[in-house]
Amino acid sequence: MINALILLLLCLCLGVQVWMWIHSRQQSDLLPELRSQLEEKHRAMLQDLHDGLNRLGDRLNASSGESTERLRLAVAQELKTTRDAMQELQLSQVTGLGETREQVLEKMHQTLSEQGKAEQELIQATMRHATAQLISSIEALTKTVDGRLEQIGGKVSERLDEGFKKTNETFASVMVRLATIDEAQKKIDGLTSNVVSLQELLGDKRSRGAFGEVQLEALVRNIMPANAFEMQYGLPNGTRVDCALFLPEPTGLVAVDSKFPLENYHRMFEIGLAELDRAQAKKQFKLDVRKHVDDIAAKYIIPNVTSDGAVMFVPAEAVFAEIHAYHSDVVDYAMSRRVWVVSPTTLMAVLNTARAVLKDVETRKQVHIIKDELGKLGREFARFDARMKKLADHIRQAHEDALDVHTTSQKISRRFTVIESVELQGVPEMAALPLSEDEI
Repeated sequence: MINALILLLLCLCLGVQVWMWIHSRQQSDLLPELRSQLEEKHRAMLQDLHDGLNRLGDRLNASSGESTERLRLAVAQELKTTRDAMQELQLSQVTGLGETREQVLEKMHQTLSEQGKAEQELIQATMRHATAQLISSIEALTKTVDGRLEQIGGKVSERLDEGFKKTNETFASVMVRLATIDEAQKKIDGLTSNVVSLQELLGDKRSRGAFGEVQLEALVRNIMPANAFEMQYGLPNGTRVDCALFLPEPTGLVAVDSKFPLENYHRMFEIGLAELDRAQAKKQFKLDVRKHVDDIAAKYIIPNVTSDGAVMFVPAEAVFAEIHAYHSDVVDYAMSRRVWVVSPTTLMAVLNTARAVLKDVETRKQVHIIKDELGKLGREFARFDARMKKLADHIRQAHEDALDVHTTSQKISRRFTVIESVELQGVPEMAALPLSEDEI
């Protein structure tokens, strides 16, 4: 059939070539009769060729239908055979996969157990190594901290010893002064207990003056330094003051004179005295005090020599209280003449103030030494602060490292718990799960 088809195609090609040749020769000088004959032959040949092609097409269609049917039957048979083979293969694969799955699961379980044991041993070894390193680091840090603390403690103890030594010296000095004051107070108490003898002693003006001077000297010597006062000091105007205090400028020399207006004071409080006489005694007492103020202002306040004020010492607290409580005009007059009336108690306050001023002056003279020592102490404390800060940073870093190690240990423990709790049928699913960043 293929050969006939090839032959038919050759005839068709030949007819086409003949037709083309005839067509190309239509312009030639052929005779009209020859052209007509050729055209008729050509049409007849084409008609035969067409009929042959139709018959050949019919035969090809019939042959193609039979071939197609045979091919369909053969393909269906082959597909059935293939399907049966596929079913048998699937059954065999399912059976083989079941056996293989059991073998693989068993091997995987054994492998995971071996790997878990190996990882556990490795982790335990790593933890032992990390623990040993941490213990050695902590021991080294502890030794360093102990050394630094020992150094700091030594310096602090040295500073504290110096401070305690100075404090003890000051306290001892204060105790000595207090003992002296106690002795003076005991003497005063003893004098107070013998009021009758004292009144007899103070009955004379000269005795009262001597008593006032002795009491004044005792108070001044107990409080003021030896170079800060002088008893019975002679002034340039020819007078002699009971006590001269040498204070720093601008105060300068301060005169302290003892006065004891006692006679009219006693008359003011005599029992059975007439009111007129009592008033006269009160008036005379005020005049006596004013006279003493005038005498002190005139004798012991010298421009450019002494200070612009002086002190009148009244040895009796009762007399001083009477003046300040009931004769304020006298106090105001004394203030106008720049004379300060004091008693033994208030004189102690004045002397303590003067002593503090002297001490402040001496301190100011040594202020550069104190400033240098304070600067050294400040630098030492700055070093102490820096070293303490560095020590705190080391301790905080060690604490953070210990927390990190503890966190890692917890994560490892959780991983072992997960590995130990996995069942055989859950192994593939577990293996497919990704690990989080915290568990890696």
